[in-house]
Parts: sequence; structure tokens; C-alpha cells
Amino acid sequence: MIKNSSLKGGVCLLLLCLQLVAWAQPAGDSYPRYLTTADQREALLQTIAQEEWAGQLLEQLQQRTEVYVTRVEQQSDWLTSRLAMYWKSKATQVYVRGEAFERVGEESAPEPTVRYTGTRGTYATHGRPKLEEVVPYDDDEHSYVTFCNKSIEGEPMEKVHPAKTGRNIESLNNEIVGIARDAAFLYWVTQREAYARLAAGVFDTYMAGIYYRNVPIDLNHGHQQTLVGMSSFEVIHEDILNQLVPLYDFLHDYLAQHYSKRMPLYAAAFKKWAENIIDNGVPHNNWNLMQARFVMNIALILDEDEAYPDGKGRSYYIDYVVNRSSIRQWSLKQLAAYGYDEQTGIWAECPGYSGVVLNDYANFTWLFDHNLRRDLTAELPVIPKAVMATMQYLFPNRMICGFGDTHPSYLKTSPVVRMIQHAQVHGKREMEDAFTALLKCLDPQSGSASQKVSNAQNGSVSQKGSGQQATKPRVAVTSFFEDKPLQLKPEVKAGAIESYVSPLFHADNVSWLVQRNGMDPKHSLMASLNGSRGNHMHANGISLELYGKGYVLGPDAGIGQYLYSGLDYAEYYSQFPSHNTVCVDGISAYPVMKSNHVLYEDVFCRNSDDCTTVYATRKGFHGGCRDITMRRWCSGPTWPIPS
Repeated sequence: MIKNSSLKGGVCLLLLCLQLVAWAQPAGDSYPRYLTTADQREALLQTIAQEEWAGQLLEQLQQRTEVYVTRVEQQSDWLTSRLAMYWKSKATQVYVRGEAFERVGEESAPEPTVRYTGTRGTYATHGRPKLEEVVPYDDDEHSYVTFCNKSIEGEPMEKVHPAKTGRNIESLNNEIVGIARDAAFLYWVTQREAYARLAAGVFDTYMAGIYYRNVPIDLNHGHQQTLVGMSSFEVIHEDILNQLVPLYDFLHDYLAQHYSKRMPLYAAAFKKWAENIIDNGVPHNNWNLMQARFVMNIALILDEDEAYPDGKGRSYYIDYVVNRSSIRQWSLKQLAAYGYDEQTGIWAECPGYSGVVLNDYANFTWLFDHNLRRDLTAELPVIPKAVMATMQYLFPNRMICGFGDTHPSYLKTSPVVRMIQHAQVHGKREMEDAFTALLKCLDPQSGSASQKVSNAQNGSVSQKGSGQQATKPRVAVTSFFEDKPLQLKPEVKAGAIESYVSPLFHADNVSWLVQRNGMDPKHSLMASLNGSRGNHMHANGISLELYGKGYVLGPDAGIGQYLYSGLDYAEYYSQFPSHNTVCVDGISAYPVMKSNHVLYEDVFCRNSDDCTTVYATRKGFHGGCRDITMRRWCSGPTWPIPS
């Protein structure tokens, strides 16, 4: 609950005024509209006033932000001067050499520009100082930064080339813009202008710095040129947009009033960002969806197409995300058609990355429901099918298969939660019941009064179930909009896990075959056999994981300590010796990552209504071919799930 009496009074006054605001502003044209809408503020304020968790979050957010408000009120540039910028050179051009920052160009902009990060990787000899210790307006003729030398006792601060700082420059700017985002939200809630002044100063400085800066140029003229973003070496890590988008959204009306002449600059900067994300990246895997989310977020806060001379506004970029494709940015539809098997619902990557992609698609469904009231699953019916299909990854102990670049882990329930939310928004009762039963199967504690959506999003499901309420609420703006209790139908009972998996399952697009005789954690048996087809796959020959007596026998070794960038991955984890397979003279190998080395070629009987038979032809054995007729082919269950 809200303890501050003045804030309570402000809430009551706002509740009285906001109804007029909702009537005066047409839906879709008013701001904010990314996390929430102007006409939903009354409901939010009621939640803050009535719900203890929301009141606590607001109080903690205010306490954290008030420290910086006080400093900015005493010294207006205290926060903005600590942004990592080219304060002196005002460089418009950044040059990198492969995966490391090299130098800046000689041309100057009218205003300071945003400093580029040090390297693509996270390794750094020099760490960033605490915010209070950052040197204001830190820049010199060499574009060096003043960071902490981690190799010396006491970690003294010294001038250093950015290439020695890893991604700490990004980290510094993310923290500062994150503070401004919180202030923008608090201004929207309380209408206290001190919050707006802090947020606007940071936002204006940073966005002008992006507007006047160009896309980095790779002096090696290599593949890195196709990956670079405006603030990061990878367009999928333009993480600062997660702060800038809601900041602008909550602060829009204040900016329009006090920074009216700069509004075209802000829009142009956001659009430059979107265009670069469309131009760069990787189109055929999880990168594409991460890029699409950034473009979509930008689209939601832009005005309509006719507001811009180039005709590229809100509708243009939303349509680009859903329907249009370029060389390095495919539409959601084209990517789904490429990556998902319509028969099985399995994504053409290893289970670890399949889960990432599915979560992104499910979050897009929520985004379209929440912001546009548009049914994305009607356009992409494979999404709910894919959510159901992930159950096929499970061993009887409820852990997932580990082939390819996958760490052994448990299924995340966030896509299931999103499907329930989606069904509730659109009144799809049968779909809601099916996914409610699935969620209760995976997590018996789901739907309790104290459990919030974020618990499902952030947690995994073990064989005992998870979802215990966090002991302390997260202090994040998104918590006010995503941490609402998930209302589940009490009459819907948990589904039987055996009804979600198949005794025999085959996914051709990842060359994966599963056989199991049940899902009893202690007594069932299972075999998971895969070749090396799809993305994020290993040179594994024939990778076989067996399950019995409650254990995965000969589990896949996984991805290694440093993901796929370390020598341990290149020399062991991605190669034959780390898999249960035959390694001839210790030198068996083939290309890893995007691979096409299958167990066998499949010719499916596509005309059968029930798809009960599959004919698989194995080539190369004893100089001839052998037909194997599988007794049952199951492409994965869909709702209603049989009892």
C-alpha cells in the first residue's frame, strides 16, 4: 500500500482527472502505448493503492530514483555528464577492426555523439567505475575512457583504450538511461516535474548523440560489418532500446511540450536504429526474432506513416515485422515457415535455442494482444502447436534432451502462460482450458493467489514443480504491467503428462528420434537419438542419450563453459568425443553450428489423414538401402488433449 499521504492525495486527484484524459484522447494516438495506455493509468493507480506488492514496488522505485533527482536538482548535468559520449571530438564516424573498437573519424557533429562500446565479447581488463566515480565529460583526443584497472590491487582508475573495456561502455550508458526511464515512469504516475527534468535531460543528450552518429565501419571489411549495431557490436544486443523506448513513451507529452523542436530528431534517431537493425543481423534463427522485437518496440512509439516524409512510421514497421522481409531481416511469417515443421511443431535448432525462439514468438503474441488487440496466432497457427510440442523434449525426470548447443535444464513455462493470456484476451475457451491443464501439469502451484506471471517467466519447472513466490518483489517498471496475478480456471485440472508426449516421436528438421515407454521418473525408459541437422548442432556422429532408473545415461556434454566462443567448445564439446558415438582414429569431424548431417532421409506419407506410418530409408549400410517401417508416427498432440 502507499504510505506517503501526499502521494495518496495525488493518486486521488489523478483518478478524478484521468477519466477526462481517457475521453479526450483517441485510443492508439495517445501516449504511452508501449507497456500501457493513457486510459489504463487509472487502473494502474488503483492497483498501486490497493495491492501491497505494487505499493512496495513504487516506494522502492521512488527511493532509488530520488537519490539522482536530488543530485540533478542541485547540479543539472550531474547525470548527463556521466554518459559515455564523444564529448570533445563529437565524432560522427566510428571504426572497428573485427570485434574490437579501433578509432573514430575526424568529422565532427554539432553536438556530442554516443561513444561506441569496446568489444563484441565481454572480456575486459578494465571495468567501469561506480556511477558516482565516473569522470564527467570523460573524453580526450584519443577517445580513451577512464576506467578501473582490474589487474592492479585496488583497481585504480586510469585512461585506457576502449578495446580493453569489453562491453562496459554499453553497461554504463544502460544504467544511466535506465535511471532516466524509471524517472519518466514516475513522472507519468505522479506528475512531479523533477522526474521529467531528469529523464528529459538524459534522453535528449543520448538521442541527439545517436542521431548525429553513423553506423560503425569495419576496417577488416569482414562479416562483422553485417552485424554491428548503433551501440553494440551485435544488433541483437541493442539493449539500451529496452530503456529508451519506455522512457520516450512515458515522457512523450512532456517532451512534446518542452522539447517540441527536437521531436523530429528523436523520431529520426529511432528510425535510423530500426533501419540498421533491418539491414544487419542473421535472418534464419533466433537472431531474427530479437531484431524484430527491437523494431517492433520502436514501431509502437512512432506516429503513423503519414507523419513522416518517407512514409515510414508505426504501420510501416509493424507490417515489416509481420509480413515483409529483407536479406537480413525476415518477417515473422517467413521465419516460422522456414524454421518450424508444420507437422511436428519442432523448431529447426537444438532444444536450448528452440526454447529461446518459442519464448520470443509467444511474447510477440502477448505484444500483439496487449498493444494492438490483434490475434497473431490466427496468422501464425504454428505458435500454439509449437508450445505443445516442446513437451516432446522431456525425459521422464522432466529435464529436456541435451543435443546441440543445449545445457541440460527444465522447460520454462512462460510460453504456456502467454498462450493462456492470449486465449483469455480472445475468448478462446477450449485453448485456454488446454493450456491451463498443461501449466498445472508442469507447475502444480500455478494459479495460486500469490503467484505472479513473472514467477513463471523467470523460473523453470523442475520435477517437483516451481513457481514459489519471490521473497522480494523486483524493482522494475515492467513489474507494474506484467506481475499481475494469473487467473486460472479452478475447475480445469492438471493434465496427465503422458498425454503430452508420444511413445515414438520424430522431427525431421533436426534429425531427432525419440522412443519412450512412459513418463514415470523412476521406472520409465527413453532413448533420444539425433544426427546433426539444423542450427546450433554439433559434429556428433550419432548422439544418443538413454534414460533409465531415474537418470540420463551418457548425457550430452552440452555447450561448454564459454558457449560456442571458447576453445573447449571448438576442440571438445562440439566434436565427436563428447557424444556417445563412434570416433574413427580420434579424428572424426564435420562442420558444426549450421549443419546438415542427418541420421537418415525421410519420405513421409503426407496423404494419410492420421499420419500413422512413416517410411525411413537409411542409405550407406552394407552398400545398399534398407526400409524401416515405424509402427506409429505422432506429430505431436494439439488441443483438446486426450485424457
